[in-house]
Amino acid sequence: MTEPLTFTDRLRLIDDRSAAFRDAVAAAPDLDAPVPTCPEWTLFDLARHIGEGRRSWAATVAAGPGASGRAAPGGPGAPRERTALRDWLAESTEQLLVALRDAGPDRGCWTWWDTSQSPQTCGAVARHQLQEIAVHTYDAQLTVGAPQPMPVEVALDGVEDFLFTCCATTVPWPYEPAVLDYHVTEGGSWRTRLSPEGARVTRLPAGAGAEPADTAARSTAGDLVLAFYGRIPLDALAVEGDRRVLDRIAAWDPDA
Repeated sequence: MTEPLTFTDRLRLIDDRSAAFRDAVAAAPDLDAPVPTCPEWTLFDLARHIGEGRRSWAATVAAGPGASGRAAPGGPGAPRERTALRDWLAESTEQLLVALRDAGPDRGCWTWWDTSQSPQTCGAVARHQLQEIAVHTYDAQLTVGAPQPMPVEVALDGVEDFLFTCCATTVPWPYEPAVLDYHVTEGGSWRTRLSPEGARVTRLPAGAGAEPADTAARSTAGDLVLAFYGRIPLDALAVEGDRRVLDRIAAWDPDA
């Protein structure tokens, strides 16, 4: 497994994936093209979501740790004209990057993942923002018929971010306790323990003689991230053991 990404790495990669998103928008013959992986959204809708979301998180980061919720996006809305839209998207990304750089990774920040295993810090916001723009870049590229593999360093970071941020919870698991492992072919494994105490995730050290899991899923890191976010079916993963555990956790909504 590669070395973990630093805060600086994540800001660089947010910028990189944002540029790739803008390139897909520029290549689209029609901004009203439907996005296959975001039902009922057009490419323009997706672009507006990306720009407004980055502006909103920039304002949330700038508000500091005392903020009680996510801030509203500032500035003008998304323009329909293609060049102006690209410029607006670039400015939206820059607002986010400036806010994160000014705050630094350790400053507290409001987040929606207070019961997860990710900290409520600007560093964790940067990590999750990288995954949001990376997955939506895939959406945009797919819309224009040119999907590209997610960069490996982004995908590896994305597996752990999803598990720590979106999967880990203190809400009780409503089924019998289970152990679910995820393995990526680039190197790296994570274990999720599901119990009445919730879902807790740990990294599995390489070569460790861990107890067998009830279920294990294996794929590339990029495919695992896309499966986590519902962009490709779970059938794309190689699954060993009790498949019901994977299906149940995919359908589980702890907030319901």
